[in-house]
Amino acid sequence: MTQKQTGRLLSLDVMRGIAIAGMIMVNNPGTWEYVYAPLRHARWDGLTPTDLVFPFFMFIMGVSMYFSLRKYNFTLSKESALKVLKRTALIFLVGLGLNLFGNILRGGFGSFEQLRILGVMQRLALAYGLGSLTGLMINHKYLLHVAGGILVFYWALLAVTGSTVLSPHNIIAAIDRAILGESHMYGDTMADGTRIAFDPEGLLSATGSVAHVLIGFFAGKLILDGKGDNEKIIRNLFILGTVLVFAGLLLSYGCPVNKKVWSSTFVLTTCGFGSLLLALLSWIVDINGKKSGAMFFESFGINPLYLYVQAALLSTLAASAGFTSWMYGSVLAPVLGNYGGSAGWAVFFVVLNWLPGYFLYKKQIYIKL
Repeated sequence: MTQKQTGRLLSLDVMRGIAIAGMIMVNNPGTWEYVYAPLRHARWDGLTPTDLVFPFFMFIMGVSMYFSLRKYNFTLSKESALKVLKRTALIFLVGLGLNLFGNILRGGFGSFEQLRILGVMQRLALAYGLGSLTGLMINHKYLLHVAGGILVFYWALLAVTGSTVLSPHNIIAAIDRAILGESHMYGDTMADGTRIAFDPEGLLSATGSVAHVLIGFFAGKLILDGKGDNEKIIRNLFILGTVLVFAGLLLSYGCPVNKKVWSSTFVLTTCGFGSLLLALLSWIVDINGKKSGAMFFESFGINPLYLYVQAALLSTLAASAGFTSWMYGSVLAPVLGNYGGSAGWAVFFVVLNWLPGYFLYKKQIYIKL
């Protein structure tokens, strides 16, 4: 695979950028009342294109973990453990800070009792921390065995406790209530309209996310073990992806594909699609050199977490100032219609966040979290 002078893989940066741009887009419609179906998450079981962007980023994070941890010779030491723990804490605290920022803008400084503890950044932090420590402690020939064991255990736990349905008795919700308290949890709505405390980035459901990054970790191993043999690398990624997708879809009859509980089949299916996409991008970008348009996503991909945080801050500010609703209601919807205007704002917001990302890209500035 072609490497730039920075030692980064172009296809990896492009896929990372696609995931981040996708996350920003689906999180920021002009109005939640009018959102095209592909830009919505599945209500409970099932999979939409929107349900792919976050797990794609988590898969890529696992791949990158393999590249970054090799400098420690994949050995758990004081240095490697401190590096992992510090980054885990930083990412988690940044996510908590985003929640706090939003609470302050909406309700002032007296809204701490309603502060949501978990979120996307916090889920990434837990998956990165636990996944990295696991990758430093185990023999890598057992990576898939460990990931598979985690998924089987998690699948059995959800099945035995009847937690594949959305209810107050779901073990994921119960654990979060016991540890965090309802006032610090995200809310969801059951089929009968009842609103309950249920966090899609819950503590227990992070179990599946650990297996998720370990599969990405294994994909990173396949890339480096290929030693520059592009055809071998792509072939192995395609094989891995195909096996995982078929396994996830076939097993979904017993364990539904579900993002909100991060089910075992959700991990298999989305990691499979992620591996296939990475192989395809590598074939297009790294082997055939078709780089037209890659720069847009590469700009997101070299500073992914910074741009995600930037977008979250700008989104909160724009909504609080009424700018989002004004742009949608007065500028975009009258021209593009309700659904088109809502999607139009999402696209505009992605481009708005790309501009500083492009500046950082041109200056080769990397802001690490």
